[in-house]
Amino acid sequence: MPARIPPLQISAYTATTAVGIGKTALQAALEAGRGGLRPNDFGPAPLATWIGRVDGLEAALLPEALAAWDCRNHRLAWLGLRADGFMEAVAAARERHGAARVAVVMGTSTSSIGETEDAYRQLDADGRFPEAQRRPEVHTPHSLALFVRDALALEGPSSTLSTACSSSAKVFATAERLLRLGLVDAAVVGGVDTLCGSVLFGFNSLELVSGGPCRPFDAARDGISLGEAAGFALLERADGATAGASLQLLGYGEASDAHHMSTPHPGGAGAERALDDALARAGLDADAIDYINLHGTASAKNDEVEAALVARRFPARTHAGSTKGFTGHTLGAAGIVEATISLLALETGWMPGTLNSTRLDTTCGPQIRLAPARGDVRHALSNSFGFGGNNCVLVFGKA
Repeated sequence: MPARIPPLQISAYTATTAVGIGKTALQAALEAGRGGLRPNDFGPAPLATWIGRVDGLEAALLPEALAAWDCRNHRLAWLGLRADGFMEAVAAARERHGAARVAVVMGTSTSSIGETEDAYRQLDADGRFPEAQRRPEVHTPHSLALFVRDALALEGPSSTLSTACSSSAKVFATAERLLRLGLVDAAVVGGVDTLCGSVLFGFNSLELVSGGPCRPFDAARDGISLGEAAGFALLERADGATAGASLQLLGYGEASDAHHMSTPHPGGAGAERALDDALARAGLDADAIDYINLHGTASAKNDEVEAALVARRFPARTHAGSTKGFTGHTLGAAGIVEATISLLALETGWMPGTLNSTRLDTTCGPQIRLAPARGDVRHALSNSFGFGGNNCVLVFGKA
């Protein structure tokens, strides 16, 4: 088992989803039980499904200095970066540590592939992208991290993690190692994924998309609802905590099933290994966890395996639920969005239920709740399980 790690301070965090821009909109939706899913209206031939779409991304949002980066994914990233005073918090960290000592670690599953799809629709007679789309820095999987680094005027290490739906959870683990090794003094972590044809039609081809709003852990669940989101967090060493900072990353666990391209290990082997490692790094037992934000996609196998893991490892008092019914499954941004919800639970004591679901599958234990609750949340855990068995579990707590 890994050794316990020193906690990291979370100096700032934010998320923008289908329920609105920033933490206030997200918390209001969680407390009101108001989801952001709606009938699919994305693309020239919309699939008959429901999506979590962020409004306002059709207009040009980027300032002139960043106009060369323009695409849907970067517009959403810019919208997210400007929420909750996040850019100002990063600017203060840049001033404290120096631009070269602040890393950027981004998670995404598709990056700006939607823009590349548009470019291919406009090929000229010679089979080339139109001149306005000859922007290699936009048509690369590393585009998001490059854009965020530029937008925040940072000069430190920059990396992109693309491990499907665990991408922006695993960024916390990468940042912790960079900080612990002394390579940087702060790290901006996060993730952004936007809707595009490849995602919608790709998941539909796997017969994983529901025709209605997703119903995680419901006995009659029939698939996922795709969404888009942007989220970010600023991590620094806890021994240099800024005034008022009280939230911490306590532990993380990463593991790979290597079982199947799109189906989890039937016994949850990789997910449980990630859980064990996260708890060990945090120095906690499972019974110390008050709230779990479940991966809970509403696909048949994912929910079955995750429910069984939670039932056998956590006490009945633990409050667990999936928030995919609020935001949709935001793919590479799911980890950071659900980390944000876990951090909000620590700050407010509000533990969301499982929206849209009405009758839990028999595999679910008493931990998985349909209704929300309020209580003393000391430690929160967030699960992110991606295709290919890419699993990540995060543990957060109060300083």
